[in-house]
This record gives sequence, C-alpha cells and structure tokens, in this order.
Amino acid sequence: MSVAPMTIPVGDRFARELPELAVKWRAEPAPDPRLLVLNEPLAADLGLDADWLQTPDGLQFLTGTLIPDGAAPVAQAYAGHQFGGFVPRLGDGRALLIGELTTTGGELRDLHLKGSGATPFARGGDGLAAVGPMLREYVISEAMHALGIPTTRSLAVVATGRTVTRETLLPGAVLARVARSHLRVGTFQYAATTGDRDLLRRLADHAISRHHPGAADADNPYVALFEAVIAVQAALVAQWMLVGFVHGVMNTDNTTISGETIDYGPCAFMEAYDPETVFSSIDSWGRYSYGNQPSIAGWNLARFAETLLPLFADDQDQAIAIAQDRLEGFSARFQHALTSGMQAKIGLTGEPAEQAPLMNELLEQLAASHVDFTSFFRHLGRAARGDTEPARGLFLDLAAFDGWLSRWRALQPDPELMDRVNPVYIPRNHLVEEALSAATDGELRPLQQLLVAVTAPYDERPGLERYAEPAPEDFGKYRTFCGT
Repeated sequence: MSVAPMTIPVGDRFARELPELAVKWRAEPAPDPRLLVLNEPLAADLGLDADWLQTPDGLQFLTGTLIPDGAAPVAQAYAGHQFGGFVPRLGDGRALLIGELTTTGGELRDLHLKGSGATPFARGGDGLAAVGPMLREYVISEAMHALGIPTTRSLAVVATGRTVTRETLLPGAVLARVARSHLRVGTFQYAATTGDRDLLRRLADHAISRHHPGAADADNPYVALFEAVIAVQAALVAQWMLVGFVHGVMNTDNTTISGETIDYGPCAFMEAYDPETVFSSIDSWGRYSYGNQPSIAGWNLARFAETLLPLFADDQDQAIAIAQDRLEGFSARFQHALTSGMQAKIGLTGEPAEQAPLMNELLEQLAASHVDFTSFFRHLGRAARGDTEPARGLFLDLAAFDGWLSRWRALQPDPELMDRVNPVYIPRNHLVEEALSAATDGELRPLQQLLVAVTAPYDERPGLERYAEPAPEDFGKYRTFCGT
C-alpha cells in the first residue's frame, strides 16, 4: 500500500540521536531531472508509489529537493583509513541521508542520495556524479542482491540535466539508494577521534539497536556488538569470494556495521580465476586484490576494535586483550563460511574440512588454466549430470583435471544444489561498460537487458547466452575508476 507523497513517513532518527555526526544540508536542485531507471519492487517494499515517483514532484523527491514532512536531510560525518592511511575527517562529500523509511515488513531503511551536490565534507570536490558511475552502482548492487549477498540497494537513478566535468564533460545524475544503515567502521573512528566517550557510547547503542539487538542483553553489550560485526563481515567477504566479486576499495569507511556491501566505485567481477586480480586504477599495489579481501577485512575490524576499547573495559590492557581474543575468531568464521560455500558450489555435503583438499586442488587448477570462474561451475553442474566435456575443455592440463574429476564424481555431487548456488549471469565487465556507454549517450536498452539477466542470476534463459559468456579476447585488461 502506497501513501500520499508529502505524508511519506521519513524519520530522522540518526540526525536526532547523533547530531554530532550529522550536518543539516540540502541537495542542489536538478535543472532538468529525468528518470533513467526505477526499482519498482523496492519502491513498493518501501511503501512508495512508483507512479508518483515518476512525476515531477517524485523526481524532486528522488533528487532531494522535495522533502517530506518530518524529514531532516543531513550529511553524515565519518573518518576512515584509505589505502591504509588514516583521514580523520571524510564524511558525505556528495551525498545526503534523507532519513529513514520503514518497509512493509516493519524494518528500518536509510534513504540516501549520491551526487546531490557538495556538502561541508566535499574537500574541494563538486559534489556531483555522472550517469555512468551511478548506473554502475544500480546494476551491480541489484545484481548482488539477486545473488543473495547483503548490500545497499538502488531505488532510482535520475539524470539531473547538469553537465559534470571529469576528464571530459559528462551528463550528471543522482542515485537514490537504500540501506539498513550507513554506519561504518569510519563512523566509529570519527566518534573516537573526538574523545567524547558519551558520543561513542551513544553511537554504539544506536548500532546495537538498529542492527544487533541481541547484543543489548550480553554482559558487555559492546563486546557483543564487536563479535556480531565480526560475524557479519566474515560471512559477507566469504560470499564475495564465492562469486568472484572484487570490491576494489575496502577502506574502513566502506566497512559497514550491518554487514552490507557498500560503495560500488571501482568494483568488478573476476572472470579468469586469479587471486591477484585487481581492477581499481588507483590500487597499484594490489592492496584490495581478490585474494587479499579476507585479510583486509580482518585489518579493518582491528581498527573497529581500537575505537571500542574504552567501552570494552576501563583498564586498557584488559580492553586490548578482549579485542585480540575476539579478533582471533574472524579467520575461523571466514574460513568456515568460505569452505561451506565452496562445498555447495561443487555439490557436496558432509564435513567441509574433509573436502577442503579437493576444493583447494580445484582452485589451483582453475588458476593454472585461467579458467572463467563463473561459467566453470555451471559447466561442472553439467558434469555432475554426466556431460563432462564442457568443463574438461577449459583446462590446459587435462590429465590433472580428469584425475580431480574422477575423485569428485565418486562423491556423488548434487547438481541441483550446484545450480542453486552457482549463477549463470553476473555483471560481466564488458557488458557493464557496453550498457553504461550506451546509457551515457541516451540509449537505455542495453542497460535494461543487462538488468533482466543479472537480477535473476540462477535462471538460465534462452536469448541471454551472451550474458553468460566471458569477455572477448580483444576486450583487454579491465580497469575501473572511482567515478568521483
């Protein structure tokens, strides 16, 4: 059931409870707003009228210049380690938290804009965004949601009618996205740098209430909060690894307390399996490569622990001991999630640890033969049904793979299980670029067709064969950019 436009019940809980972390601000008006894409199912879940969102008033709402009664738009403050270097003041430089909506299921969701204009955190930037990067986030975040991976979601992308200056002149856009919240490790880092213990405690209580309410009943709720964030981050990064996702910019300000994926700047999906895969143009050292993601997540969680030390215990040595003890659990949680997930990808059940050597050998062979990660596992599902040739044809050392295949088939893998967890379609890099280039020129059909494929990733459908194929050889080495 939808509601009348100006009676949309948008809350101001974050701004009200944590005013020290919020700067009241307004979006820059969009000169000529035009809807590019609208997520109608998500709108319905948020109680928003999709037809109204496409009206002039609706477009102003989606670009932040028409504010419902009760809303209090703010730019959020946070700090962050960016590529290992600490920046004490980052914040929403080109973004606004409009407020909180409640889903039809009674859950709270942030409504947040990107590209809505410069804020006091802009650090000299123009605060704007271009059509291509905002549509990239729309496509990939919705693909991640369809893959079952916790993520911020995209409600709409609206072209603003304003030109944005980057390396060239580009059409501008605003992304409206939705999240369980935008609380980050960087939010806690910012609060900790103020030295205000009461602010830190209120922030932690806010995070517990919104995301990990069970922690409130623990002997020490803040230790329990830390444990809960460790758990959701371990599960999240394992899910990334299982579909070949490379985030590209795992700074602490992009590490959420909720365990959602956030910030789809230089992200991409790996094709040929290689743990050293890097896409980001600014990651020249491979800090955020595919294979480094688990260790970086652990490092980011250590930074989170540092902010919480005053809440763990009054004695600093005791607080550090608590933090170290809990951090040791991250690796085990991650490995369990990754091994269990890989076990499902090859269709096996039983004790995951017993099958780990078989899984590791397979990954070594995938790397040695530069096998496409996504399509291989669908071919392997066919091998579980008896048709081994599509999978065999991908390997250079056929004898080695045949040996592995024989041992694997003897364990009677379940092809139905494999098809449930191995996607047919991911946002292939060449197809994303094709769609974004066309959309920048005003042609939206490639984007719409790509969304058809990646928002139902496990359902193989006729006519979508090119969306399941790796990039052609002439596509070259892929590089992504932050889009700022």
